[in-house]
Amino acid sequence: MTEQGLIQPRRKRRRLPFALLAGSVIVAVLVILVLLAKLIAPYPFDQFHIHDRFSPPSLKYWAGTDEYGRDVFSRVLIGSQLSLTLGISATVVGIGLGVPLGLVAGYRRGIFDELIMRSLDLLMAFPPILLVLLILVVTPPALMKTAIAIGILSTPYIARVTRSVTLDLMSAEFIEAARARGERDWYILLRELLPNIWPVLMVEISLRVVFAVLLGAVLSFLNFGVQPPSADWGLMISSGRAFVDIAPWISLAPGLAMGVTVLGISLAGDGLRELMDPRLRGQR
Repeated sequence: MTEQGLIQPRRKRRRLPFALLAGSVIVAVLVILVLLAKLIAPYPFDQFHIHDRFSPPSLKYWAGTDEYGRDVFSRVLIGSQLSLTLGISATVVGIGLGVPLGLVAGYRRGIFDELIMRSLDLLMAFPPILLVLLILVVTPPALMKTAIAIGILSTPYIARVTRSVTLDLMSAEFIEAARARGERDWYILLRELLPNIWPVLMVEISLRVVFAVLLGAVLSFLNFGVQPPSADWGLMISSGRAFVDIAPWISLAPGLAMGVTVLGISLAGDGLRELMDPRLRGQR
């Protein structure tokens, strides 16, 4: 009994999902490695050590060396900057295109909704790699051009999620109150709808980053992405496959780095979804 003679109910603390905690730790470590890559790398990523070609992992070369004697660990660290820069840049492009389209489609509905969504459905009908290759073959490959191409591919998915959430929010009381106050359309879109869309959109954003990292690696593997001598993960895997029988670490190290990156971002996205979806919180 308390001093007021009432028994206070015990508050149940909400625990963060394990996936979110694990993913956040992995992502935080990756961000630190990306920011400090040049300081952590024991050697310049393009420095040759001809006498140490195909050296296995050791205290001198933590992940071994490649066919030119370059330190694989240093190249993986520098490659993380390229891969994550590509993933984040492509996702930013997708957000910049997809969020406005989804907002307008969900808010205006009618003919605007049909025109926007059918156009995006047409874009989704093309195989992703084929569409990106069509964009990239007309001009020499470049990192930002690859990011823009992948961002265009991500636009329909981000727009569909934005439109879905917008349609759900259109009947909310705060939207009706804004209309009753006589607020303009741009105010409702930017000040009322957009802030309430981001929590759900964060889950889709994590998936788009993973998609961009993987597709960027595939393009580099096919020699349509970042070009030598850049230290790109897909490019390293491609160049190391010729020596996989004598020096498997050349391809294994960037492959493991890519796998850990995808795992961390995916876990963080799943954890965010579990944290924000009350139905999933009840099942946990």
